[in-house]
Amino acid sequence: MNTQIPEELRSMRHFLSITETPANVLNALVDFSIVRKQQFRRGELTPAFQGRILAMIFQKSSLRTRLGFEAAMAQLGGHAINLEDHQIGLTRRESPRDVARVISSMADVIMARVYAHQSVVELAANATVPVINGLSDWAHPCQAVADLMTIKEHFGRLAGLRMAFIGDANNVARSLLNACVKSGMSFAIASPEGYQLDPGVVQHARGASAQSGIEILTCHDPAEAAAGADVVYTDVWTSMGQEAEQAEREKAFAAFQVNAELMRRAKPTAVAMHCLPAHRGSEITDEVIDGPQSVIFEQAENRLHSQRALLEVLLSRKK
Repeated sequence: MNTQIPEELRSMRHFLSITETPANVLNALVDFSIVRKQQFRRGELTPAFQGRILAMIFQKSSLRTRLGFEAAMAQLGGHAINLEDHQIGLTRRESPRDVARVISSMADVIMARVYAHQSVVELAANATVPVINGLSDWAHPCQAVADLMTIKEHFGRLAGLRMAFIGDANNVARSLLNACVKSGMSFAIASPEGYQLDPGVVQHARGASAQSGIEILTCHDPAEAAAGADVVYTDVWTSMGQEAEQAEREKAFAAFQVNAELMRRAKPTAVAMHCLPAHRGSEITDEVIDGPQSVIFEQAENRLHSQRALLEVLLSRKK
């Protein structure tokens, strides 16, 4: 399979954020993920990475990240080792620098799902093997790739579409903003006062899209953001590590639910997306998540296919 890796992807060393991933690399990874998914379903992929090891560091709980990476490694012929944070104590018991050096001597790829983004930065700076950000407080690049993949499979394109993100301007929202800019999609986000995107993030995205005609809208009105959208996206109102803020956040976000009424503001052909897990009846209703416009569970499945494609690219590098 190695000879089929697109040329644009051969330069990949780590995968830490969408911001630092060139547009041609991001779009090539999305297309490669779609191709590999199709081949996988036809039974055409062979397990070409026998004996290769993925070390997975988890400071945060996980379903799609862990299952996707572990299943992907098995399908590629390799093995994934789960390292819970209570076992290694990243940044407490042992520094990311030392952890990176030790794991690099025993494994071929590191995937880290952490609180502080600086942890994955330090792992990558000191590892001699590729490092993947499985989620950090700043970015969720693996989610963004699976999302672009899902949108492109559904609409047949990315350029010219419009995404509306309703809710907290969190790590997922930041990654999607940059992913949209790099794939030619317009992006609108509606967040309550005090929960919007950092102005520097928006300014950077607008600078990157200045010559492309892509619209970037930030507002406090979900209906305004959803108007004419091709994709209506939401996430939980309270993320891991923010549990103490739950009551305050539920009050602030009460008017930011993705429901049938809000979906009617989007195009009739629009799809609903959620990175999961979902708090049904809070940020999204059952009617939407289980309705005909939902691609949420296709989106979840694509975590497997995009992560398997990413692993194949990184495992194809010489150690």
